[in-house]
Amino acid sequence: MKNRQPLTSPYMTSTLISPSTLTSLNSPTIRQLPNGLTIIAEQMPVAAVNLSLWLKVGSAVETDHINGMAHFLEHMVFKGTEKLPSGEFERLIEERGAVTNAATSQDCTHFYITTAPGDFAELAPLQIEVVLNPNIPEAAFDRERKVVSEEIRRSEDNPHRRSYQRSMEMAFERLPYRRSVLGPTAVIEQLTAQQMRDFHSNWYQPPSITAVAVGNLPVAELIEIVARGFTEAIGPTDAETFVEKYLHLNPEPAFTEIIRREEVDRSLTQAQLIVVWRVPGGMQLHQTYALDILASILGQGRTGRLIRDLREERGLVSSIFASNMTYEGQGVFYIAARLPEENLATVEAAIQSHISTIGDTIQEAEIARVRTQVANRFIFANETPGDRASLYGYYQSMIGDLAPALNYPARIQAIDAQELQAAAKRYLYPEAYGFLTIKPGTEN
Repeated sequence: MKNRQPLTSPYMTSTLISPSTLTSLNSPTIRQLPNGLTIIAEQMPVAAVNLSLWLKVGSAVETDHINGMAHFLEHMVFKGTEKLPSGEFERLIEERGAVTNAATSQDCTHFYITTAPGDFAELAPLQIEVVLNPNIPEAAFDRERKVVSEEIRRSEDNPHRRSYQRSMEMAFERLPYRRSVLGPTAVIEQLTAQQMRDFHSNWYQPPSITAVAVGNLPVAELIEIVARGFTEAIGPTDAETFVEKYLHLNPEPAFTEIIRREEVDRSLTQAQLIVVWRVPGGMQLHQTYALDILASILGQGRTGRLIRDLREERGLVSSIFASNMTYEGQGVFYIAARLPEENLATVEAAIQSHISTIGDTIQEAEIARVRTQVANRFIFANETPGDRASLYGYYQSMIGDLAPALNYPARIQAIDAQELQAAAKRYLYPEAYGFLTIKPGTEN
């Protein structure tokens, strides 16, 4: 193979995460390239290799007038480069039985390919090429605009997605998380191919990318293949060539009163109720662990307090759950229920009651249940190369550190009832939250 970079290059540094921060399952190696790219590699004894490219680019970096650009660009990445005509990438990976896909969120865009170990050296550079060098031709751009617009339409036809979007608009007044990742059709219709080329050039830079390779090849070989792929795609550049972008996301203050919004949705057969609190996000990660536990105690699994009380025992709701959603700039503690309209006031009062008392009534058995669930889920989420690549890529891209990903079970294990009590009283006010109701029926 031509143009190999030597594995002992003085311009590369390699760090093995300290064993004290790891479980016995994980041993990723991190390497930083001169161009600012972060590579994470790990050998795993399975008959596959996954390359995941995580970009710190999502809808949060957009302005209102280009909302939806990051997701639209995710589609256009697969429309060909100067080296790979449109359709050639897909043909080459499909004839080898490999798979590829992508996703866009508020904070990240994620591309991945999974191959047999023997095909990785040939196919991984193709994934890198299409991500870094898309042509974005005018004709393909106009055709794909229709595909994206149809995806937006389907999303707007989904009652669950509509409700979630309305709740985010209530939760955030100014942070970009209030906007849809897909963007509105009116904005997508006026975007131009040149705007997308400029967006790609601005944001798809090595310092914004974490490349994770996990599978059954030696770590040194995985790193060499990925590093060579980037050199072939963009040349042997230094980090100074690029201007690293920073997104300043100052958290919004907590609610000081109950903010109520009510809507009518004729497609519903039951009412929906959503309660939100503004809580710490990825920039205050150490403050999120207790909230994760509180969400599980309240509304996850059959033994969650809200589920047991409001669904199983009193039959006031058909479904209810709680979640602590962590975005980079801020988080949302989220409770959602489906229920008969006549039960709305009773269920809201019950949620208030549970929130006001949870800090003082947490049982050790409830904490133990969450600890066991987290430990098991961590093991289950380590079973495939794709699982591990997603875990490493998400945390490195979002937080700039793998230790929180690998230490998550230990952090949960270390939290006690007093810390949960303090978090509940600090962030979950029973008389200050956002409250959205969506009722079935005909609009007046």
